This record gives sequence, C-alpha cells and structure tokens, in this order.
Amino acid sequence: MTEHTNRLSRETSPYLLQHAHNPVDWYPWGPEAVERARREDKAILLSVGYSACHWCHVMERESFEDEPIAGLMNELFVNIKVDREERPDVDQIYMQAVQSMTGHGGWPMTVFLTPDGLPFYGGTYFPPEDRHGMPAFPRVLQGVAEAYRSRRGEVVAAGEQLLEQMRQGERLRQSASLLTGEILLAAYQGVSRDFDERAGGLGQAPKFPQPMIWEFMLRFWRRTRNPLALDMVRRTLTGMARGGMYDQLGGGFHRYSVDARWLVPHFEKMLYDNAQLASLYLHGWLATGEPEYRRVTEETLDYLLREMAHPAGGFFSAQDADSEGVEGKFFVWTPEEIRAALSDSETARAALAHWGVDDGPNFEGDSILFVPRDPAEVAAALGVSPDRLARLIGQARKALYEIRERRVHPGLDDKVLASWNGLTMAAFAEAGRAFGRPDYLAAAVRSAEFLTTAMMDGGRLLRSWKDGEARIRGYLEDYAMVGFGLVAVYEATFDRRWLDESRRLAEAALALFWDEEREAFFDTGTDHEALVVRPRNLFDNAVPSGASVAIDWLLRLAAHFGEERYERQALRALRPMADLMTRSATGFGRYLSALDFHLGPVAEIALCWPPAGDGSAAAPMLEAVFGRYLPNRVVAGVADGAAGIEGLPLLAGRRAVDGRPTAYVCRRYVCETPTTDPADLARRLDDA
Repeated sequence: MTEHTNRLSRETSPYLLQHAHNPVDWYPWGPEAVERARREDKAILLSVGYSACHWCHVMERESFEDEPIAGLMNELFVNIKVDREERPDVDQIYMQAVQSMTGHGGWPMTVFLTPDGLPFYGGTYFPPEDRHGMPAFPRVLQGVAEAYRSRRGEVVAAGEQLLEQMRQGERLRQSASLLTGEILLAAYQGVSRDFDERAGGLGQAPKFPQPMIWEFMLRFWRRTRNPLALDMVRRTLTGMARGGMYDQLGGGFHRYSVDARWLVPHFEKMLYDNAQLASLYLHGWLATGEPEYRRVTEETLDYLLREMAHPAGGFFSAQDADSEGVEGKFFVWTPEEIRAALSDSETARAALAHWGVDDGPNFEGDSILFVPRDPAEVAAALGVSPDRLARLIGQARKALYEIRERRVHPGLDDKVLASWNGLTMAAFAEAGRAFGRPDYLAAAVRSAEFLTTAMMDGGRLLRSWKDGEARIRGYLEDYAMVGFGLVAVYEATFDRRWLDESRRLAEAALALFWDEEREAFFDTGTDHEALVVRPRNLFDNAVPSGASVAIDWLLRLAAHFGEERYERQALRALRPMADLMTRSATGFGRYLSALDFHLGPVAEIALCWPPAGDGSAAAPMLEAVFGRYLPNRVVAGVADGAAGIEGLPLLAGRRAVDGRPTAYVCRRYVCETPTTDPADLARRLDDA
C-alpha cells in the first residue's frame, strides 16, 4: 500500500493523528477547507469521531484506508475530519442535524454540508458495500455528489429548513412551574418507572451508568429518607461494581454495557465516566458505609493515577476499546490462562469461581471477568471463610494484573481536556479529604496548578492540551467544570487561591457565555468563530451540560462569597428548566442536583483552628465534616489570624474557642453556637 501523509499530521489530537496517513485528503476543521470547497464548488464531507470509538476504527479500516473509496471521496468532496472531544460545538450542531434527518445518531458521524456549513444529508457508520439494510459508502458518496450538482436549489432549501428547525428547538420558553420540591418528587417518580428491578440501572440494553441520575437519587433519599430511592441506588452501584463493565483487575469503568445486566461492556475507558463514577461511589460509601463502594472508589482513582495521569498534572482522555485490532482482547481470559497464571490450585479455583469463568465463556469464546454471585455464596461453595476468599481473590487479582500488563495495551488518547479534568480534580479533592489520602489531595492540587497555568492563554481558559501545546478556546463546560473543581480543591485544602481562581473564571464565564437578551447560557463564547448556529446544549448526557454545572457552581460561589448576583444568575438559568426536569428527569440529573442545593437547607460550615502547628489538630473536626454524606454543604476554613478571610462572610469574626479547633454551622451566615466537640458537630450535621 502507498504511504500517504495528509494535513492531519500537523494536528495534536490523537484521533486526527490516527487518520494522518489515510489516502483521504483530510482537512482539519477551519477556513482552508471551506475556501477550497467554495473555489471548487464542492460539498463538504464532515466525518466526526473520537479515538476510543470502535466503529470509527472499523470505518477507517474499511473505507478511509481503501484507495478506491478514498479516491472517490477526494474527487467528489472536500473532506474534513473532526475530533468530537476537541470540538463539542461542531459535534453538537451536526449531531442534532443527523438526528433530525435520520431519527438516531452516533459515531462515526458522516454529514454532508454546503460550503456555508448547511447540513443536507448525513448518517453514522456506512459500510463499504450494501450490508444489513445500510447503503454502501461509495453509493452514498456518488448519490450525494450527484444531488449537489444537479439539484442544488433543492439541497440548499432542505438544509435551510433543517437549520430553522434546529434554531426553533433551541428556544426555550420560560417555565410556568416554580422551583419547588414537587419537581424533585416528580423526577424521582419518573426514574422509578424506568428502573430495572432485576439488575439495577435504567431500562434494558444497552445500559449506561448515568451517574448524575444516581447522584440525584442519593440526594432525594437524603432529603426525604425514602428507602426505595436508596435501594435503587444500592442495587445499581452493586450491579455495576460486580459486572464486566467494571475492570475487576485494574479498576475503573468501561463506557457502558451492551446487555441489561452490566456483563459485556463497550470496552473503551473514558476519563469523564471514571471521574463521575468515582464521585458517585464515594457518595454511596458515605451514605451507606458499604465497604465495596469505598474499594471501587479507591480502585478507580488509583487506576487514574497509575494509567491516566500526565506527570505535569493533567489527566488523559481515554483508553481504546481495541488492542491488536480486536475489541476487548486486552481484558478477556480463558480458564487455561488463569490456571497457568495462578500456580496455587486453591487460588485458581477461587478465581475461576469468583469471576464466573467456571460458568463458561461469555464473550466470543473467552471470559470477561465479573462477579455473578455474592462472595459469601462463593466462599460457602468453596468451603472457605469470606475473609479467606477475599485474601485469595486479592492474590489472584495482583497476579493476573501483572500478567495482563505484558499484553499489548489498548491505545491511549493522551490529550488533556479541561472540562473532563475539572470533573476529575473534584473527585480527587473530595475523596482525598474523605479517605484521608494525601496522595489524592496532592493529585487534585497538581491538577488545579496545571489547569490554571498550562491551559491558560492570557487569562482565557483553553480546551485541549497535548505535548506542551494548548489550543481551542474553552467552552462553557470547560469553565464550569474547572471552576466547580477549584471550589472542591479549596474546600479540601482551604487554600484561598483556588476559590479566587474559581471566582475569576466565573466572572469570565458570565461575560463570555451568558446571553442577557435570551436569558440563557450558550456553549461557545462571544469570542468564538461563527458557526451556522450558536450551540446551546440543554441536556445532561454522558457528561453534564455546561449550563447545569454552571448553575451548580454559581450557587456554591454565592454561598462562599455572599454574592447574591451569582445566585440570581443561576436561578435565571435554572427556572426555564423546571418543566423539563419534571417531565424528563433522566436528561437533567445535574440540574436536579443543583435544584436540590438551591432548595436547601445548605449547611455552611466554618472551621477555625489555632495558628500553631499545621492544622492537623483539626483532623477530628474535618472527619466529622467530610466523613458523612452531606451534599448540600459549603466548607470554609482558616487558622486564627491567618490571611485569606477577606470577602468570605462565612469566616468573618470566627475564631478558635479556647485555643481548640472550632466549627460553626450556619444557615445564610446565621450561625449556631460554636462547637469544639467533633461528636457534637457530627450530630448537628446529621440533623441539618
């Protein structure tokens, strides 16, 4: 095969670089491709995907590496390749168009545009020949090019009509509903109707983890003490942790389960899933005390530190589903491989039984490790104690992991995305304080340092970083998730710098993304390139929407700084969502959590300690605050006489009583009598 190099070789995105040697004459998104399309009077073929996408790799092998198909693409179109993770704005606009045209979406996404960016035809994966009712890609290319040549007016009119529909869909009327607890109740009832009683989670196959929904359900339980809400969360968390969707050897979660019982995953591992699920399992542990949830939290965060952390402080984006061109090959086992790896027959017998390998293959002749039975049941069947089984499985996990490390690893997408790193930073900060793990706190601080230096350009947050180069102006989700994460780092360390950095980002975000006339947040800043529409994503999907995180973030900043303007702005953005939250809870989990915070009560906790020493004497008070499930809280802390209380009403006038670490529990800055007793503080917080 002839060796080709195209323009993508100059990019930093790992996904674009994967296509740098295709015979397709790819362009990155930008004016050069548009100008050529106008000059040559050609339509644009826009192909969107991401590096860990299995079917993106399939379409590349079948079509983009095929000389005749690539030749057809080059002859008929100007071809643009986009990494959806770097350019969520482009992805969102044209995914909405494809969904409108076809009724479904997904990646790889293939969209045909006029040089002005009007979408007029599109789909997802196209095979190289007619297959399973899908038209062959060459036939699609020829048909679309012919339509663009001979029926231009019809094509443009269709594109303009589609664009108008998209603009109409983005206009959200002011909701007639008030922001009350009735919305939370209706959302709980909606989630309950979709709950899978047998395996946990929502609906049937494919089944996604949807951490934002379970965060909301935990909050609903905390607010109402409804035992059914907690039971749904527990069944879901336990089901996911024991399924093949969770990496039983290395920790961390795969993207989703292709079946209803969490067994067979789509094998890619995404940073955003693992950050959100680590936070969810942490909260599950705080709410229930279930040791399995703490173990999963720590294994997931340890996996991120071990395999996804850049030494400079950022976290990489994803690990691929494929290795050696085969989906899941890195993760699956045969009984013979396990027996050979575990020379001790008792350990091998325990591993085969515990991880379901004795039950026969469950994935293309091999076995995905999962936990089909309760460990106590397995221990009884093997005639050992549960503690003995746990020790044997610990030994087996270590040995199998070390052998798995010698296999060819899945590909790594080593770009650093600001928004996903904001989610990760928050998870490490909160877990570090809750578990007393200095290494987690250090990771959170390193991440904060990295995001506020390496990913800034003249005060403007950037979206993507790789190999020392940051690029693309940050979107609303980048500002909101990084800003929210910085609040978490402040609350875990009480270093005032991070709260001030968060506030600076908030002021910038309001200037860049808030539209006063439409009373709405938009995803792109006022300094962003003009697209056919200005994107505004309302829904919480696999990643929360920028708007929902911004609302949550502003409410917390308002509590810290006593800044009513932040609260007013957050509520202006939240009120129009009331009807949608009521009707379609599963698309608005982060909004529901923000509403729960707004409805309160919010425990405002001020901690003060004597200036002598390093504050370690306050550890019992910190444990009382961070060692319990209290989602609606803000925490500020300072040593007596130290700088850093200016502009923070929660700390104004607070002192350590009798030279002892002291806590003040407040509502709207009206505080109860201070306490120096950690047990008394714990009681007050439980009653909050």
